[in-house]
Formats: sequence, structure tokens, C-alpha cells
Amino acid sequence: MTELKEFKLPDVGEGLTEADIVAWHVKPGDQVEVNQIIVEIETAKAVVELPSPWDGTVTRLLADEGQTVDVGVPIIAIDVAASPDFSERSPAPAPATESAPAAAETPAQPEKPQRQAVLVGYGVKASSTTRRARKTVPAVSAAPAVSAARALAKPPVRRLAKDLGVSLGGLTGTGPGGSVTRDDVQRAAGDTTVRSVSGVQNGAGTGREERIPVRGLRKHMAAAMVSSAFTAPHVTEFLQVDVTETVAALRRVRDLPEYAGIRVSPLLFVARALLAAVARHPLINSSWDGGAEEIVVKHYVNLGIAVAAERGLIVPNIKDADALTLPGLARSLQALSETGRAGKATPADLAGGTITITNVGVFGVDSGTPILSPGETAILAFGQVKDTPWVVDGQLAVRQACTLSLSFDHRIVDGALGSAVLRDVGSMLEDPIRILAWT
Repeated sequence: MTELKEFKLPDVGEGLTEADIVAWHVKPGDQVEVNQIIVEIETAKAVVELPSPWDGTVTRLLADEGQTVDVGVPIIAIDVAASPDFSERSPAPAPATESAPAAAETPAQPEKPQRQAVLVGYGVKASSTTRRARKTVPAVSAAPAVSAARALAKPPVRRLAKDLGVSLGGLTGTGPGGSVTRDDVQRAAGDTTVRSVSGVQNGAGTGREERIPVRGLRKHMAAAMVSSAFTAPHVTEFLQVDVTETVAALRRVRDLPEYAGIRVSPLLFVARALLAAVARHPLINSSWDGGAEEIVVKHYVNLGIAVAAERGLIVPNIKDADALTLPGLARSLQALSETGRAGKATPADLAGGTITITNVGVFGVDSGTPILSPGETAILAFGQVKDTPWVVDGQLAVRQACTLSLSFDHRIVDGALGSAVLRDVGSMLEDPIRILAWT
């Protein structure tokens, strides 16, 4: 007897309304078990692996790799009666939220419907919070979707196809065993580009332009930056700082046993200096509540660190960074950086930041005018440390210096406060003893 269940894309707990299908780990005909990873999705904040809520056999994949799917839309159909040991297993306790087949669904009842999805690690709490209305979703076709999971392709090829907006399901592979190769994907992408670009000579397409789909993290980042830039009136101030003493202190810290195995960089002292400045000027660590017409001052610091990950710019944050010791802060910075660059930052890692540092110096850049992370009041850019001519006691000398840039929301922070914060951070980096004296 067949008993089909359709697994709907869940809200992974961050109030998101859509996600992209990154990679299927199963294909029609595969046997799956409860909590077996079946798909990777990319939300606006992170790549998340979703487990199966049931035992059974995959009958259909209802969404292609690279497709954007709204929360609540079925993405896979599983025959739960097809599992040979289904009667002997006890699936995860989620029957109350399991979805019946689309053909058997009944009209919605007048009372408020329950939210879908109780998965291990992705449970959704009932909430009365008002959220943005989801887009109207067309009914899922009964015909099986063409799935990229049918195509044989290595993970780098799948990633390339996703980046270029090419569906693997429609390609004929030329590699071993009929597998799809990079050349196959690039050829398909080139054909699409040529068709979409108007020729500049003799009316023929030349393929000199490329169209990259804006999805997932890039889509979220673009929307967040536009919202921030055109909502908060930005002001940016700059300060050149002699950090010779900080660099010397850094070398001494690296030799201490408490920092064994920890990669200690100048960012550690910049972070500690900013945390000390926040303690001296709490208003810099706040947010603007336009609805309530209030400024919300945060008496805790979730320190965001901008990370250039493979998927794009992300800003994970260290929770309660102000409560950490210097060795604890060093370990947290290293763990955050490694997790972010590996693409393993979770939605929780990316949520709740209160103030941010962007280390543009690692790219060989002196300074910039950083845009605020939405909901924050300030962001500090730390430029490269380099040998610089400097006047010391009336004499010209070569010192190690950098440029600090502080952008802030001028609705909350005036020039005097912004200047005081930037001056304090600079003073502590010029003489690290001040970090001890002011904390």
C-alpha cells in the first residue's frame, strides 16, 4: 500500500520566507531514514542541511537545485509505506505536523493553521509575531519535476551550475559514465548568455556579458545594504593611528602559554579597544526603533566580524564579547573566522549583532566607508598596518601605522560622540596600557 507524504520547506527558526535548493543528497527510488540528511538549502543567512522526518522511499523531488522555494511549499515526496522496516521503526515524534499528499488536502479551516515542520534541530515555536506575508504559491503540479539530482556531477560542478543558473537536469553529460563536467555547464551557460545578449556587431551575440542570478546570501546582502544605506543617515570619520606599541605587545602576547595554539592578530587588540570604547560610550552600541520612536541601548555587546566567505559577505558575531577575557576573545575570533570562511556559520551565529568590525586591511586596503549592518549604529573599519613616516618627539621616524574608519548612524550618534569613540579606540591602539586602564 502506498502512503505518500510531502515534506514542506520549513522555517528554520529565523522568520525567513524562502530558501534556495543547493544540493539534493537523494534521488527518486532511494531509501531514506528518519534524520538522514536529504537536502542542503541556502537561506538568506546560512547553508542548512535538512533531515528527513520519515522512513520510506523517495518518489519525487519537487524542486530543482538552484530553485528558490517559499517556506511551506512541498519539496520532496516520500512513500512512507515503502520502507521495508517501517512498521518496526518509530520515526521522530512529528506526526502532528506531517503533511498529507497534495491531492488529499482539504480546504483550510477558519481557525489559524499550525505552522509546519518539527525537525531535529529545526523546531519552530508557536508565535504571535506578525511577519511579512508570503508570496502566493501556485499549486504543485502532479507531474514529476525534472531534478538535477538525476544528473551525475561532482560537488564543484554542481556549485558552478548553481552559480551560473544552469539546471543540471537538462544537460547531457559528456564525462565518464555520462557525468556532467565543468565544460558541459559552461557550454550551457554560454549558450544562454549568447541568446540573452544583444550583438554589438552585425547584430550577432558575442557572449561578452554574463548574467549571474541573485539568490540566497547575495540577494539578502544586497537588500540589507540598500535598506541600511537609504534608512540610516551615514557619517564616516577617519583617524590615522601609530600602532607600533600594539604590534610589539602582540608579539609578546603570542609567546604567552595562554595563547598557545591560537592565531593572534592585530584584530584582537582592535576588538578589545572597541569593546572598551563601548563601555565608555554606551550609546554607540544601540539601535533605532522607529515604530516606538525610541533608541534601544544594548548593555551587552554581540561583536560582529565581517567575513569574506565563499558565498559572499557574512557578519557572524561573538555573543557577549564584552564579558570575555582576552584569551577567550582570541579563541572566539579564531573560531568565528574559521567557521565563517568554511561556510558553516548558522543563522544563530549571524543574528543579534550590536556593533561590527570589518578588517579591510587583510585585502591590502588602507580605509573605506563601511555601510552599517541593519539594526546597528556603528561599524569600525580597520585598515592595513604598514611602515609610515611619522613625527615622534619632533623627529621624523618610520612607524607602523594604520587608518581607522568609523561609520555611524547620525540619527543616534552626533559628531562629538562619534569622534570620541574613534579617538578612544585610536588612543588604546597607540598605547595598549590604556586598554587596561580604561576597563
